[in-house]
Amino acid sequence: MAFLDLLAACDPFLAHWNKIPKPRGRGRKTPLMPPDLSILTEAYRRGVNREPGGPPIEDLGLTVSAYNDGIGEDFVSLMMRCGSYAKGMSNACVLSLPSEGENAERVLTSSVLMEVVRSMALAWAPDWAVAMSHAYRDMDDRQDTQDMWLGWVTYLARHRGTVPPLPAPVRIEPVEDKGMLIVLTPERFTVSNPEHVALARRVRELLDRAGLLRPLRGES
Repeated sequence: MAFLDLLAACDPFLAHWNKIPKPRGRGRKTPLMPPDLSILTEAYRRGVNREPGGPPIEDLGLTVSAYNDGIGEDFVSLMMRCGSYAKGMSNACVLSLPSEGENAERVLTSSVLMEVVRSMALAWAPDWAVAMSHAYRDMDDRQDTQDMWLGWVTYLARHRGTVPPLPAPVRIEPVEDKGMLIVLTPERFTVSNPEHVALARRVRELLDRAGLLRPLRGES
């Protein structure tokens, strides 16, 4: 509930959500805003992973997906998976945003994405969180495939270690007592800008040297 409220405060575009029914595409639209405890409880109960008609697969946890009221280029989806402890599986919250359109122009800014990532950090207390484009993710600039991602906006939990000094124009901000936000550029980060890519590579090197990007014990 807290996460949906925090998202709504980031931008009106992120203030209206509907539960994606199981099986997907069937059943009536169920609004999730304003957050209602009974509706969210039922959504998570029905989101338990299981074989059709079978008992819950406990180590796979549960998954709840949601979508906004937008269509076409304004469509946004949200996937929340938690309670998983199976080998090779991870708990995650994934918000997929559009890349074009009036709402995208407003939301895909460092100021709004900082608040979105901050909301994830406050609501879920993850080890890390990132806001990045598909184009940059596809470049796969990680040293190891199990290293965490580095994006335009990145959150690192405090227990991962101390963030070292980083080159301008990188901005570092605390998220209460939980961790730090790292913002690579004030303008939109793009892979078509070689200076952005070079900056990201340098920041990754510094963070990796400080031991902040490697998986912690128990991560996969």
